[in-house]
Amino acid sequence: MTTTLVLGASGFIGGHVAMAALEQGWEVRGLRRRPEATGHLGKAPIAWIQGDLDEPASLVSAFEEVEIVFHVAGYYPRTSRRVAQQVARAVNQTRAVLKCARDGGVKRFVYVSSLSTIGRPPPNETRLPDERDHYLPGSLARSAYYECKYAMESEVLRNAAQGLPALVVNPTAVFGPGDVHRTLGGVLLAIARGWGVASLPAVINAVDVRDVAGATVRAADAGRIGERTILGGHNLTIREFMSLVARLTGVKPPRFEIPPWALDLALFTGRNVPWLGFLDNHLAAIRHWQGYNCAKAFGELGLQPRPLESTIRDALAWYREGDRVDRN
Repeated sequence: MTTTLVLGASGFIGGHVAMAALEQGWEVRGLRRRPEATGHLGKAPIAWIQGDLDEPASLVSAFEEVEIVFHVAGYYPRTSRRVAQQVARAVNQTRAVLKCARDGGVKRFVYVSSLSTIGRPPPNETRLPDERDHYLPGSLARSAYYECKYAMESEVLRNAAQGLPALVVNPTAVFGPGDVHRTLGGVLLAIARGWGVASLPAVINAVDVRDVAGATVRAADAGRIGERTILGGHNLTIREFMSLVARLTGVKPPRFEIPPWALDLALFTGRNVPWLGFLDNHLAAIRHWQGYNCAKAFGELGLQPRPLESTIRDALAWYREGDRVDRN
């Protein structure tokens, strides 16, 4: 039986990756920091192991006799303060995990990265961004999120070039049931409560977490070592997304779009009020939000995005079922 390790199994995407691995009949270990955390997995047959990415010695036993590793626990900056220190922490965590993978002789290492590492096409090319396009480090120097994600992905690809059987998948904006920490589920809930008065002037790509998890697990067999694959679904404007959620929940759609000058004011506020630092981390990148060409995942990993309406319905139904979000 194939033995797998899912770093971040108590999280949103990581929990679905663990479930997809179980559906393959694999033995699944899940690494978690808190001994009581199960995320949305409940009593699923996961062999839980406690460990901390900031403490390399705590990781070693988790990698023993493991064939496939899914790293879904990359460092997530909550603010853009002390960017250099946060990037250093992210890189050190990633290096610790990669060392364990090398020492353990894993057969496949699948790193779940981010859409933020996909850059824009060259100005003379009129196409959607794809795996050829890379984020330019420093272009969003005030966003610790973008800088950390780029640095971590780069470490993985560097190790792949040096012989580690590693590859990268890049989910876009992920929605669906099981978002215990309200990563993007909080956006859905806010719109469903009628708070979506204004939209943002941007385009996104939205995809179902279950589709992402299935493609991530298939990447362990079909993915190309040393390469990236965008796991996405539907390109649409923020206004279109918010209007869809509003229609499904019976609330009013956004009345207007926030102008660029107001976003700049919000950014200024986030940079000068400590508890609003999250504004700087993500709104600074809004002009970089974009749609994506996901043809590689469709053709090589069998990704078939389900209708976005189904994803939203299932996500909202999951939230209505109980109080699991605050408990995990």
